[in-house]
Amino acid sequence: MSAPHAVVVGGGIGGLAAALALTRAGCAVSLFEKAPLLDPVGAGLALAPNALRALDALDAGEEVRKRSAPHGIAAIRRRDGRWLVRTGPHETQQRFGDAVCVLRYADLCDVLLQRLPAGTLHTGSAVTAVEAGTTRQLARVSTETGDLSADLVVVADGARSAIRSELFLEHPGAVYAGFACWRAVVPWDQADPLDFGETWGKGGIAGVLPLNGDEVYCYATANVPAGESAPDERAALVDRLIDWHEPLADLFASARPEAVVRSDVWHIDTPLPAYHKGRVAILGDAAHAMTPNLAQGAGQAIEDAVVLAHHAGGSMAYVTTAVQSYSAARVGRTAALVQRSAQLAEAVQNDSPVLAGIRDTAAGLIGKVAPWQLARYTRPVDDWRPPVAS
Repeated sequence: MSAPHAVVVGGGIGGLAAALALTRAGCAVSLFEKAPLLDPVGAGLALAPNALRALDALDAGEEVRKRSAPHGIAAIRRRDGRWLVRTGPHETQQRFGDAVCVLRYADLCDVLLQRLPAGTLHTGSAVTAVEAGTTRQLARVSTETGDLSADLVVVADGARSAIRSELFLEHPGAVYAGFACWRAVVPWDQADPLDFGETWGKGGIAGVLPLNGDEVYCYATANVPAGESAPDERAALVDRLIDWHEPLADLFASARPEAVVRSDVWHIDTPLPAYHKGRVAILGDAAHAMTPNLAQGAGQAIEDAVVLAHHAGGSMAYVTTAVQSYSAARVGRTAALVQRSAQLAEAVQNDSPVLAGIRDTAAGLIGKVAPWQLARYTRPVDDWRPPVAS
């Protein structure tokens, strides 16, 4: 008997993780990516302990840790450089069993991709439509090179997913969160001392996180209109940070101009009623795009993939039941994180000097007298464990 066929739409972190998880569950997987090449943006990302456990379930966790640099669960400064909250990797390791791991986006893609069978990935092939199918009828997937049937379809084509919009016509979709994010991987001489963490200013933040090797990951946000751009994004960003504490502006100035990537932040603030329809499962940003403030976007997509494969791995004869069970397991957790991340974004993007001052005072007080409250805040996120086969 041939293996059940799963089609995955989208070659980002969620799509790659889903393809790997379903392959390990016994499916023949076809992964379609509309871009001609998998060319991950020159950026980094942080993976909290929950994401690392999900990667462990895919036998990819140890390789990710080897390619990562450890970081604490929270390290926050004011715009003038004064520390508000500071925790280190050792404290995070003690509380959650793992430090936060920071690595290049391209490295995570590579770890997942190299574990997929040859021929799984089809680049330069956009999926144009999906028919969800039923218990008795296979799903149908239309691509630019032809149509095919599938026992299961996984939609992982990002926050502004066209396929999601077709499946849930009445849902408003993703909305602009009100700010943009700039990211860059920049060179760094390890002989130069550098404090890693995030800085909160008025109307935006900036951060510097460690990477293995002689580079660091830098990011910044600002309240700007959607779709806006500058002729030289690096120069514009350096100008924004010129009166922030050192060496934020200097780090971005050391990046190649083309290495500074700007993207508008979109999130799904109205939860989808479900993450499934017929034989289709929706995961990652396509299901629950969130602002980057909790650093959980990639982690939740990987969790989705592991949970989906857990429910689908029993028998494809019951795939409609499997995707329904996946949806039930994921909607509550991810919708709550979308809301929590949006609330944090509202606080850190606030451009009122008075409210920003109150925010900083409260954070500083917690960091000074009750730092354990941070673990209490993040524990429901970081304590997640992969489902175990019964």
